[in-house]
Amino acid sequence: MRAHAVLNRVCLIIPPSIFLLDERVFMTLGILKIAAVLEAAGIAVELLDLAGIENYEEVARLHVAHSEANCFGLTATTPQMPAATKLQRVIRAVRPHARIILGGPHVTLVHAASRQERKRQVTGRGQAALRQLEDMFDVLVAGDGEQAVFEALSAHPPKLVDGDDPSTSLFLTNDQLTALPFPARHLVDVDGYHYSIDGVRALSMIAQLGCPFGCGFCGGRKSPMLRRTRMRSAANIVDEMVHIHHTYGINGFMLYDDELNVNPGLVELMQLITSTQRRLGVEFRLRGFIKAELFTEEQAQAMYAAGFRWILVGFESGHERILANIQKQASLADNTRCIDIARRHGLKVKALMSVGHPGESAETIRATQDWLLAVKPDDFDASVITTYPGTPYFDEAVETMPNIWTYTSPKSRDRLHSLDVDYREVAEYYKGVPGEYRAYVFTDHLDAAQLVQLRDGLEHEVRSRLNIPFSQGAASLRYEHSMGQSAIPSSILRTSTFQTSRRVQTG
Repeated sequence: MRAHAVLNRVCLIIPPSIFLLDERVFMTLGILKIAAVLEAAGIAVELLDLAGIENYEEVARLHVAHSEANCFGLTATTPQMPAATKLQRVIRAVRPHARIILGGPHVTLVHAASRQERKRQVTGRGQAALRQLEDMFDVLVAGDGEQAVFEALSAHPPKLVDGDDPSTSLFLTNDQLTALPFPARHLVDVDGYHYSIDGVRALSMIAQLGCPFGCGFCGGRKSPMLRRTRMRSAANIVDEMVHIHHTYGINGFMLYDDELNVNPGLVELMQLITSTQRRLGVEFRLRGFIKAELFTEEQAQAMYAAGFRWILVGFESGHERILANIQKQASLADNTRCIDIARRHGLKVKALMSVGHPGESAETIRATQDWLLAVKPDDFDASVITTYPGTPYFDEAVETMPNIWTYTSPKSRDRLHSLDVDYREVAEYYKGVPGEYRAYVFTDHLDAAQLVQLRDGLEHEVRSRLNIPFSQGAASLRYEHSMGQSAIPSSILRTSTFQTSRRVQTG
């Protein structure tokens, strides 16, 4: 049951993603879903979207000073936390008595890490990071926020509202997820976001929640909200497509979910999308992520018929030992078969690769390069991993030297070492600019600088030999899939391609 909201005007804030080169690609849908349920409950919502705003602190200061809101709610991925920290300080300075709430992936993952430490009766980085957030914000919301937000707005909220506990009514069921209003896209400048699929203008959607797999680099493996798969009905997903088409004239859809084909009803969903296009007399273009070992001929055929021309697949590595260390559950043969299936059905493949896993060496990175050259994906990216809170690489690491934390692969005993980072303050750990990567991880075989050097060499060699250019303006060139940190469950931005920073006039 919803707690009565005593704060009746809320300002929701989307921090900038200063680590990206182009922020105006995919709008942050998670907080727009919160905005939609608040509006449906009769609560006035202001939405301050700071994505791509260069002088965001100045803009926020002026907005907060003139806002009628009595509560300010921020969302943040881990890479957004340095900007969210600065915004918290701005709000506190301008409106010292206003309530400030933090929700989103970062607090969810930190809370999950802290919870696991308490279960193991150890004191670790998760608990320390959670205490830091508790000192900064009046209320923290972990997990699903659509019902939890009303408790956060109540007269006497707890310090942490736990929407990541499936035993409570705050954790969304399939039926509740289907019944939610569509994200409040009307609160943002939709025309200010630019993304296209094969030349067709597109917007992003969230069709389902959660990823059931246990990859070591991926956030939320101990968070039910991010680990448990929850599905909207096919009819509801298509209704949102039709709504977007009619409202914004959009015929392109980026389905920004982890692993679309974990949905056993994927083929039926594709068939409904196909029949809807016939009914409307339009042709859609779609793009999304799939899991390699689950991919079938039937899925590929149905996806192409529905308008898919690209799929994105987190293959990650071209070396069997690294795939085993990641706990990827897909073999090299599975990954090659996936590309073959896609090619037979006219689907282009973007291969999402990463380096810096336990046991990574010059040999394993060379194997990844050789595999890419052999299978010839239509596009790819390659990232140096970051050990975010909520990932097994972070949560299961132990401090082996001052400020050095080590994760050991359960089976091979290969190790990954990472530097301790204050994610509230440090943005340099995450770069998406070719030539400007800085690694905060290293292995027994490669130091951080060598990882970066080999990553850069892999990218140059593969792009040169396969004639794959850096796609100027392609929104897909983001760290989308590897580290569990985007505003939707378990997908992390990978990279982007060019700088479009806007300075807003405030005078």
